Amino acid sequence: MSFQQINQHCYYYHSSVNIGYITNGNTGMLVDTGIDKSTSKKVLKELHTRDLPLTHLFITHAHTDHYGGAQYIQSNYSVYTLAPVLEEAIMKYPLLEPLYLLGGNDPFSEVQNKFLQGSPLQVDELITEGEFQAGELLLKAYLLPGHSYHQLALSYERVLFAADAYFGPEILSKHGIPFVTDVNKTLDSLRILLQLDVSGAVPGHGIYEEEFQNSVQANIDYHQNLLTWLTEYIREYPDGISLEQTIGEMCRFYQVPADRLAQFLLYRTACTAYVLALKSQGVISDKIEQYRWCFYPEPED
Repeated sequence: MSFQQINQHCYYYHSSVNIGYITNGNTGMLVDTGIDKSTSKKVLKELHTRDLPLTHLFITHAHTDHYGGAQYIQSNYSVYTLAPVLEEAIMKYPLLEPLYLLGGNDPFSEVQNKFLQGSPLQVDELITEGEFQAGELLLKAYLLPGHSYHQLALSYERVLFAADAYFGPEILSKHGIPFVTDVNKTLDSLRILLQLDVSGAVPGHGIYEEEFQNSVQANIDYHQNLLTWLTEYIREYPDGISLEQTIGEMCRFYQVPADRLAQFLLYRTACTAYVLALKSQGVISDKIEQYRWCFYPEPED
């Protein structure tokens, strides 16, 4: 873990989950907080050591590894908290995350942990795409959904805090199947990133890069390769294959660590997103057969 300065105004705390920091004058804003108070404490210690202000908190999206430490900060510091619309609802009612991962069933103790359910937050201002003022900071938010429903990246002085709109290439290979809720939106967001006029970017997981476009393109290629594999797999079953079998085979092929329920629920969501992307593209069709959701390859052109 290390606290790194990018330019006069922008820093980031490099860890398994990056935490951004932006300052100008008497204003200081954290971008995300890490998963729990222990991570937040380390960042706060760095700010105190460097005599840097903390007045604002911006949460990019409602996954607990990005906002789990926020309640501790709110309880101990006077901060003005900003968050994206829709994502704010999950931060206010964190039970919603295990609820949607379970497909609507009431969450039970095994899935109510710090990895799937953060502590509730009070958000002072909802943010949508575009410019906004926070103290002495004039920032710009970019709507980049796909990994989460209304994820916002943030730029200041041409530095982009990209949240989980893309991952460092080593993170992709580590996790095998990246968590996404919508593959088509993920790809659209990645293509937007390629067009942004910024001097460098900090991903939610990975390192700051000035030539971050190479990593973004690696993400696009990775998602496309996953879709290609899945297309070829489903074409081996002209009489149809169930969603459950498809998820199991996809997880086995990519050797993902899904032996615990919390992990499995995340991978199930991601795998389903790839299947639904092929359905939306007309590559496969679907129907309910013998009480199973089944998918069928469409004829090739």
